Amino acid sequence: MKVTKAQVQENRERIVKTASILFRERGYDGVGIAELMSTAGLTHGGFYKHFKSKADLMAEAAAFSFAKSAKETSDIDMVAFTKQYLSREHRDSTGNGCTMAALCTDAGRQSESIKETFLTGIENQLTTLVNGKELTEEERKRQISAIAHAVGALVLSRSCPDNSPLANEILDVCREEILAQLTEK
Repeated sequence: MKVTKAQVQENRERIVKTASILFRERGYDGVGIAELMSTAGLTHGGFYKHFKSKADLMAEAAAFSFAKSAKETSDIDMVAFTKQYLSREHRDSTGNGCTMAALCTDAGRQSESIKETFLTGIENQLTTLVNGKELTEEERKRQISAIAHAVGALVLSRSCPDNSPLANEILDVCREEILAQLTEK
């Protein structure tokens, strides 16, 4: 049975979305092509009809999750973002959470094309969180510091056991510090 162009596109989108979740949950090396395709409801052999390599999929999945994040945060300011980002709910939602917190360390060990995807994604997130407003040099420094602080806090919190008081303390302390930094004049 011949597959339509629309079905091919739908299958590709399903693979990218599935990969985006699995990569954030387990990292790039923690997911094999056979498992990924099975989880997407497709056969292993079909992978190379959609992608030249796993690295191509990694870049596309990262771009997808960055775009999804930008869309979800496009109508909130940095204060609301910080409160949501450094919440226990977001911390516990690795597969649907922040690509930066889940994959930046993995991306740092990958090809230049994946690093470029992260560069673009991080820049877009910075722009989205200020609603495209031109920032002064000082405002941009504060924005970068707040994002880096938030990502680091989420990574540290996730590295602790779920029921650890420190996991929550990291989120609480860093959320307070970032919010104080954001309101400084």
